[in-house]
Amino acid sequence: MARLAFSVEHRDTSSKARAGTIITDHGVIRTPIFMPVGTVGSVKAVTQQQLMDDVQAQIILGNTYHLYLRPGLEVLEEAGGLHKFNGWSKPILTDSGGYQVFSLSGTRKIKEEGVQFQSHIDGSKHLFTPESVMDVQRVIGGDIMMAFDECPPGGSEYEYARKSMELTHRWLDRCVKRFSETTDKYGYTQNLFPIVQGGTYKDLRKQSCEYISSKDAPGNAIGGLSVGEPEDVMYEICSWSCEHLPADKPRYLMGVGTPWNILECISLGVDMFDCVMPTRNGRNAMLFTSNGVINIDNKKWEKDFSPIDAELDCVVSRFYSKAYLRHLMKAKEILGLTIASVHNLAFYCWLVKKAGEEIRRNNFDNWKKEMVVKLKQKL
Repeated sequence: MARLAFSVEHRDTSSKARAGTIITDHGVIRTPIFMPVGTVGSVKAVTQQQLMDDVQAQIILGNTYHLYLRPGLEVLEEAGGLHKFNGWSKPILTDSGGYQVFSLSGTRKIKEEGVQFQSHIDGSKHLFTPESVMDVQRVIGGDIMMAFDECPPGGSEYEYARKSMELTHRWLDRCVKRFSETTDKYGYTQNLFPIVQGGTYKDLRKQSCEYISSKDAPGNAIGGLSVGEPEDVMYEICSWSCEHLPADKPRYLMGVGTPWNILECISLGVDMFDCVMPTRNGRNAMLFTSNGVINIDNKKWEKDFSPIDAELDCVVSRFYSKAYLRHLMKAKEILGLTIASVHNLAFYCWLVKKAGEEIRRNNFDNWKKEMVVKLKQKL
């Protein structure tokens, strides 16, 4: 049992992109990496076997807010943690629930102690504090646990962003204290990542980067982006944050984003990504492919018997035709949701794997510029 270790193995000569390795007790993660989001202990419409074999996911997420409410801590603890409960043998990252609480703006109350919120399931009232969130994540059993933070909405005024950041820092101190006072739950090492906040203000972001870096955590996250700010502002703040975070620790950009967002942010120095977009968009007939974006509902695919995307290693992407998937979607057949979700996740994981290969070849920047143009095309 050892603390998470990270090594940068190659740096792209024409950008800030890097390729490396994260070592956890549940296995090795090759970066840059995309992490499928398993909100309630499952990635929607996708089996764990498909995640391993077709998607080739190396790590998945579990959502603290949702898992705390259902199935609840008693069930998870008795099962031996989320790995045993859902049968996933590779690393798991658990978020802090902060973003979910942020999104419940009508039914939550933020105070120094923590956040009081109402369950979306039955309306019952609950309190998340930095301490309780550490305890909950210990029970869920994430290899990587996120600090409890407040995520200010995009476009927040400076004073709000400053106060929010300072609250996040005070909560971080309490998370670190509680984390250090408690022990790993199931015989493997759990690791705490702090989260940078500060809205779209460079001075606040710098201050936040310096504050969380002082905690010497095994990795650091950039939060509060892709919450409504313009894309160019997201890139600017992401770049600025990467410049002020330790180069010898993995950098995790939370909740971002489109395939082209991911490539651009890899070029700025980000190592880890997650987003619900592949599965959510897949369930709504939008497919991401190596040649561009497909709306599989369109009649133009009705008699297109070519594979969804022959470039991918994924069996689903190569085996099923666009015409067949369109038919399933039109018929509202559940299999269509699974095929679309598996394909999109496999595409995202293929894309970051390919990015890593191009970084190691010192060709990432050229490749990225060509890929971004292709990826944005509507087919």
